[in-house]
Amino acid sequence: MALKDILPELRRERGLTQEQLAKRLYITRQAVSRWETGETTPGIDMTKLIARELDVPITELLEMPDHYCQSCGMMFTGSGQHGHEADGTETEDYCRWCYEDGAYTYETTMDDMIEECAPRMAEAMGWTVDESASLLGAVLPTLERWKG
Repeated sequence: MALKDILPELRRERGLTQEQLAKRLYITRQAVSRWETGETTPGIDMTKLIARELDVPITELLEMPDHYCQSCGMMFTGSGQHGHEADGTETEDYCRWCYEDGAYTYETTMDDMIEECAPRMAEAMGWTVDESASLLGAVLPTLERWKG
């Protein structure tokens, strides 16, 4: 669901007006209105603040597909991208670059994963490396590999 569709729904569920949400985010009511009409879209860092204020995972505010790698956050866009369990069955949860033969393909830290993936994400999405790292820093902790 697009941000313009989910934002007003989440805001109303929490009993907030556009003005009240705007004050919490230190922006104008008009900015919230533009997001809700789809005229503009908030940047990555503002989206993280909105998620925090509305108490939802950032992934709920992003137009991410239902399935993405639970290690690196890569969105599955075609066949041949999923990893495999030890018995050879394809897993829906991990990409082949992160998970194969029932195990992670390499050991890493979340910080190193962000450093490695941010430049590729930036290039693919047309963002800066800092914006990509910021998004990954918010998304990775919600993924199965990094929870707890």
